[in-house]
Amino acid sequence: MGAIARSVHDVRGPHFGPVSGPGFGTWSEAVITSLEEIAADLDRVGLDAADVRKVAAVAAHDRGVLDEVAEPGLLTGDLWTVNVMLDAEVAEPTITGVLDMDRTWFGDPAADWTIRMALAKQDERVAFWEAYGERDRSPAAVWRALVYEVRHLGAVRLERHRLGNAAGVENTYDAMAAVLADLS
Repeated sequence: MGAIARSVHDVRGPHFGPVSGPGFGTWSEAVITSLEEIAADLDRVGLDAADVRKVAAVAAHDRGVLDEVAEPGLLTGDLWTVNVMLDAEVAEPTITGVLDMDRTWFGDPAADWTIRMALAKQDERVAFWEAYGERDRSPAAVWRALVYEVRHLGAVRLERHRLGNAAGVENTYDAMAAVLADLS
């Protein structure tokens, strides 16, 4: 998965934002718009979006850190083991298809869901990094990762709401509070 994610992330796009548009000239515009859209979606379903809006404001204030990402890479949005089909006829795992590509973007590869999942636990996922390569651990990259985590948590909140998982929705507020504390 790491090698595949790297090859996908190395594909360059013509703009930042969703592949099908709208396209943005800067990464900060794409990220801030995304956060605002997530907040609006949360409002539409009656959930508190104040935490997402706060991060959108922080991102707008410090947009220069986001705009250090100057070249848009292809982000799958959900390339992970549950969304790939494997060939059952071969000895070594071979991906024959990829599912659930509706969240495909051009942007910072570190913002991709795949990277979030690879960082989630220190288990067999360590092998992901061996194939993907080193990740940026600079202070700017760490800050951007916190903003990306808010995007992910906002999407998770919406998905849990859609599934009727009230406890899961509530847990996103605690997780978001921890991210906000680290952003401060």
